[in-house]
Amino acid sequence: MSASGGTRAIVAALGANLAIAASKFVAFAFSGSSSMLAEGVHSLADSGNQFLLLLGGKRAQREATPQHPFGYGRERFIYAFLVSIVLFSIGGMFAVYEGYEKIRHPHELEHWYWPVGVLVFAVIAEGFSFRTAIKESDELRGKLSWAQFIRRAKAPELPVVLLEDFGALIGLVLALGGVGLAVITGDGVWDGIGTVCIGFLLIGIALVLAAETKSLLLGEAAGLEEVEKIEAALVDGDTVTGLIHMRTLHLGPEELLVAAKIAVHHDDTAAEVANAINAAEARIRAAVPIARVIYLEPDIYSETEARRGPDPEATPGGPTPHTAGH
Repeated sequence: MSASGGTRAIVAALGANLAIAASKFVAFAFSGSSSMLAEGVHSLADSGNQFLLLLGGKRAQREATPQHPFGYGRERFIYAFLVSIVLFSIGGMFAVYEGYEKIRHPHELEHWYWPVGVLVFAVIAEGFSFRTAIKESDELRGKLSWAQFIRRAKAPELPVVLLEDFGALIGLVLALGGVGLAVITGDGVWDGIGTVCIGFLLIGIALVLAAETKSLLLGEAAGLEEVEKIEAALVDGDTVTGLIHMRTLHLGPEELLVAAKIAVHHDDTAAEVANAINAAEARIRAAVPIARVIYLEPDIYSETEARRGPDPEATPGGPTPHTAGH
């Protein structure tokens, strides 16, 4: 799966959210609807989130330094994690608090046509943004379901925008329902209930985003398809006779570290082993272009050692399904 950053989707979401936030605050000023206030803060938080994603993508392009020899690619994961915190605190918790206060102290909505008109406009704008995110994601997810794509994508931007837009559309429906019931019944409590529902929705989405980006921050291995390609490229059956064990790690969405112990013939010269390693690295990069940092350690394959199984202390992370022992 390609690790495209989905810049077009981020920019589309940013433009939509800024326009929607302004219209929601205007509607709140004229109607006093707490749903409008919560939705305005939600859209403002979403706009800030898109700025964070763009900033993370920009900072991740910095060159490696002696202090950070593997570069700054994982900074995109950090900014995506910050997005989940902003969505939880500013979006979700504020909406729950505002809705609770409105339930305790309800009042009749004034100029109800303002929030209704803004919500209809917001649904159209968010729908455009969501459509753009879906189109960008479809080029990457292949045969994966949407849930699998969100869980497995190494580039965090598209899953973030997808979940934000999806949550925004549901939130708009909840806000429209709360405002509509408040107008029909004349009871402002419904507006507060809609606001609380929006808050819990945002908190749920924020927790999902936090869980997924936390996994990326901890360090995820390459996908199964990439691992199989690397294994196939490593062994040529001539100079490299087998793979003893291997570890992979995403240094960023578009940069992969590969560390492996490979089996060579016991009578190979140092020059032959060096040439075998260089050829294996070239084959790996041709098969998986994002494998940019490769460390290969030659060793002599031993059937006796293989029967004993892998040594977890010698290979951090413990045994894997791709371990042959040595």
